[in-house]
Amino acid sequence: MVQQRKAVVVGAGPVGCLAALMLAKHGWKVELYEGRPDIRLLSSKVASQQRSINLAISHRGIAAIQSVDPGAAQRFMQSAIPMRGRMIHHVDGRLDSQLYDRDGQCINSIDRSLLNEDLLEEASRSSNVRVFFEHKIRSVDFENKVMTIYDASQSRESQVSFDLCVGADGSYSTIRRQMMRVVRMDYQQEYIKHEYIELRMPAARDGEGHPVFALDPNHLHIWPRKSFMLIALPNKDCTFTCTLFAPSSDLDQLGTAENFLTWFETHFPDALIAIGGKNLIKDFTHNPRSPLICTRANPYHYKDRAIILGDAAHSMVPFYGQGLNCGLEDEEKVVSFKPDDGGMEDVGLRRALSRYSQERHKDLIAITDLAMANYVEMRHLVTTPLYIVRKALDNILYSLTRRQATSLGTLAGNLSKELYVKGEPRGWMPLYTMVTFRPDISYDTVQRMAAEQNWIVNVVAGVTTAAFFVAGGILWARRK
Repeated sequence: MVQQRKAVVVGAGPVGCLAALMLAKHGWKVELYEGRPDIRLLSSKVASQQRSINLAISHRGIAAIQSVDPGAAQRFMQSAIPMRGRMIHHVDGRLDSQLYDRDGQCINSIDRSLLNEDLLEEASRSSNVRVFFEHKIRSVDFENKVMTIYDASQSRESQVSFDLCVGADGSYSTIRRQMMRVVRMDYQQEYIKHEYIELRMPAARDGEGHPVFALDPNHLHIWPRKSFMLIALPNKDCTFTCTLFAPSSDLDQLGTAENFLTWFETHFPDALIAIGGKNLIKDFTHNPRSPLICTRANPYHYKDRAIILGDAAHSMVPFYGQGLNCGLEDEEKVVSFKPDDGGMEDVGLRRALSRYSQERHKDLIAITDLAMANYVEMRHLVTTPLYIVRKALDNILYSLTRRQATSLGTLAGNLSKELYVKGEPRGWMPLYTMVTFRPDISYDTVQRMAAEQNWIVNVVAGVTTAAFFVAGGILWARRK
């Protein structure tokens, strides 16, 4: 009788929980370790109230959850709020709705705790998964496949054996640091010059005193102000979670709460009315300023016994909403690299993990670059006439060249069989559509296609501009 293999998963966030479920589904015995207390406890909920309570989940993340637990994916979507586009708030109060997709496809604002707790609950219910909280990793001996763990609740250390170690423990990953002792890993960490502060927009009240949304709940709201911006995502309780992104130097100069209030009123007057001055000052003085970090690593595995996923492998700035989606997609792509011999022998598993590192790396570099570029678009370009013209041209070419709309349901079958659909997609496709609504297209392919299409748009725009000036010159000459 073949002995059941054991995996240890470090980090009980959404990525770690999905990894545990995925491994259990494929017959592994799994132990899931988390350094923090159980997030389902009331004390944990109170302690985490300063964090953003919602996430933007789109097709890549949904498809990954569906591949492991279709029931969980269905429950999440019932609790999500669809956001059909961006609502641009100008300083003068004008609103500009920019739809994400001509076919009505949406990204979804979903409760962070709901997503994490539901996946954690599913993992806890699995007969193949055991979950341990307040257990911190001290060290990992990858050669002997032994992990030293400190149990904070019992104030003692113990050793745990494993066949496979999965690091899903975030940007400051302990497992990644341990792997760097035995792997010749290229690693880069970058803090960008901007920070963010979480703010909360309370629910408004209707004529009968019932809570209602202060803004349209089916949009992701953006206040772009060139070098900084404010965004707002809807929550089920009719509140909005707002996030202010600004250069650290700008925030340093504001100093006092009174200065911040004056500055905020100047740049976001309609948001201030909805948030309220007292609420704004309270959030500014109590909520931390948090850094934005981008990390890159390569490779992501060690032999047949360790792999890092999610932010542990590729934390990125949040401006494409792909951090969570990309992390969840990691699980799906690992599974697609099945051992060539059809079993779970060491050689086959090592080959599968090695191939994942090689193939996934170029995608993760692409999406981290795309996410950073999208920040410039969100905080500035969306308000420029040139962007609006290019967006219109993008949609016209998309309509002229596409065959039919491709929904997530249509893609689900293919995604369960291979890493990505073979061959490059035909026709024109907007960058946002490829990133957000086409999980069958790799990030690397997205970046390459977007560069080619951008070149064509620039040529068309240049020719059109030249023709306009030539025509104008001819008309001017004739009038003379």
